[in-house]
Amino acid sequence: MKKTDTLVDLLGVIVAVTDEEPRVLVVDGDGDIALPNGPFVPGDHASLEDGFRQLIESQAGLDLYYVEQLYTFGNRYRTAGEVEGGPRTLSVAYVALTREDEAPLEGARWADWYEFLPWEDWRDGRPEELDSIIAPRLATWCSEARSQTARRNRPERVNVTFGHPGATEMDGVHALERLELLYDAGLMTESERDRLAISAEAAAPDPINIGTPMAADHRRVLATALGRIRGKLAYRPVVFELLPGEFTLLKLQQVAEALSGTHLHKQNFRRLVMNANLVEPIGRTTAVGRGRPAELFRFRREVLGEKLTVGLSRPTLRGD
Repeated sequence: MKKTDTLVDLLGVIVAVTDEEPRVLVVDGDGDIALPNGPFVPGDHASLEDGFRQLIESQAGLDLYYVEQLYTFGNRYRTAGEVEGGPRTLSVAYVALTREDEAPLEGARWADWYEFLPWEDWRDGRPEELDSIIAPRLATWCSEARSQTARRNRPERVNVTFGHPGATEMDGVHALERLELLYDAGLMTESERDRLAISAEAAAPDPINIGTPMAADHRRVLATALGRIRGKLAYRPVVFELLPGEFTLLKLQQVAEALSGTHLHKQNFRRLVMNANLVEPIGRTTAVGRGRPAELFRFRREVLGEKLTVGLSRPTLRGD
């Protein structure tokens, strides 16, 4: 194969919410945690999406519900094969929403989304890592800027993505921008790994890492999907793809909180859902703990033909 050849593979972010926790399907191999991936084979796949669905069926045995194309990733040296002189790999990534109804096939498993992106989970308040590790390191990184442009741009990037020092909230949609900033500032295992792979420089004496690393640039793909899903919460009813046909308003709120990474005010959330005519009662209740039975609802799919914008709200990560 010539150096100029390019490979095309398919990559998937498969999302579920189980027991109030956002989950993502991963595969373990060669010591790395990766998102499900495999080659696109034109002779076998009628389309890119067809190839993706076949891939997930073969690797995890899952029948997907909601699927959409996410992005095409093709940065230089994003795979070990290219670093070693092989072809560049273009990865066509998809995001799919499903339910963790059954265990995936051997070799695949469900993992906590925020295991890989812990700074994105504000459901219990501002993450401790922001103040103990991230903020001090980003301050050092800004002070190390050599050019005038970098001295101006670095603090601006920090303020846009993480907020000013001591900020009590962040825009939840900027998940990718935050990850790329942490990567550039050397706060991810992947930063040092990629630097050493393409240079002869010595390893850092004490590399810093936040969150569980993944193969290649798969954490970047994961952050891209998180930002996409959070953005869609405001104008598309994607949250309902992760729920059964009948659900309580509490369950709906818990799924929305899991995706947005923030705690939502109970009464305000319910008022928003009801005023938007997103759900309707089905006339039955279900037992919830020791309290009184909770009313069951269903998603009003008819609302898709009634409004141009059908969703909840743009998530803002807020501390206590």
